Amino acid sequence: MHGPATTGWLLVALCAATGAYCLVRMRSEVEEQRRAAGGEALMGFGMAAMAVPAAVFTPPDWVWSAYAAVFGAAGLHALWAARASAHHLHHLVGAGAMVYMSLVMGAAPGHGHGGPGLPPLTGVLLLYFAGYVLATGARLVPAAATAGGTGATGWGDRPELARACRLSMAMAMVAMLLAM
Repeated sequence: MHGPATTGWLLVALCAATGAYCLVRMRSEVEEQRRAAGGEALMGFGMAAMAVPAAVFTPPDWVWSAYAAVFGAAGLHALWAARASAHHLHHLVGAGAMVYMSLVMGAAPGHGHGGPGLPPLTGVLLLYFAGYVLATGARLVPAAATAGGTGATGWGDRPELARACRLSMAMAMVAMLLAM
């Protein structure tokens, strides 16, 4: 990733922590939550790997093709899962953005981290993820507490933490798209 190394390392930490929390969410008793958390963990760890500053590590040429293949497969899986839940369409857009960034990074001179990409596509992705950040952030605003809650829930079943996880990945995606 281009830009200051500090920014890159902060993105690595944010995305890796988000991916790790998504692994915890995979322990949920609800199958749909486990599936969504698996895709989000893959996205978090993939984004963390892509955000490593270029001055520290420039991966071999084949890595960008592998990223594109992995996230292409994740996109196909999200497309298939979207039949049951519209939330998976967000996963599809995220996987598509990762494929796009992988291809741009692989095509950069010297195969460094990033290149100009296609400005219209980058702009559309930026608008989508910025809108997602605003919408998800608004949903995190606490609502009036309900009387007689459902009792204790496990860490994998906390909807506000899942939203915060998705919000942090969307913000990281905006930062990575801006750095291209």
